[in-house]
Amino acid sequence: MTSNCRQATRWSRAILAALWLVLAQAALAQQATPWSSLSADQQRVLKQYSGQWDSLPPGRQATLSRGADRWLSMTPDQRDVAKQRFQQWQSMTPQQRDQLRDRWRKFQSLPPEEQNRIRQGFQHFQQMPPAQRQQLQERWRRMTPQQRQQFHMRLHTPHAPRPR
Repeated sequence: MTSNCRQATRWSRAILAALWLVLAQAALAQQATPWSSLSADQQRVLKQYSGQWDSLPPGRQATLSRGADRWLSMTPDQRDVAKQRFQQWQSMTPQQRDQLRDRWRKFQSLPPEEQNRIRQGFQHFQQMPPAQRQQLQERWRRMTPQQRQQFHMRLHTPHAPRPR
């Protein structure tokens, strides 16, 4: 066997071993979580799933248990906000939910600096008096698509002159 063949064989074996490790890790990560292994607090939060827990896919079990942990770590005020948001979500049409998911994906794809800038702008908006927020919302509704696009462009180039 030539040196190149031996080297190719070694590389093939190394790649196969690495692939096997990745697949084994993924399989272990997707193991089911028995209901009895959840804490009493997690079981209380997830009680609506107790009868079907064992039939849920392992990934869904993991997502639900992480959600229960998140819920348990919230303050009462944070829980109230989460309940309100969930009620809003439930009242949305499938099209509205799809739009929101799409906007979230776009936000997640932005660079961290841009995400922070958007968060800061949102916080600034939330801190405005309700009358001022209402005024801005009305102004936005009255804008044409072209005016909205110009507004967005100004946001991305803060030192650009304002279009008249």
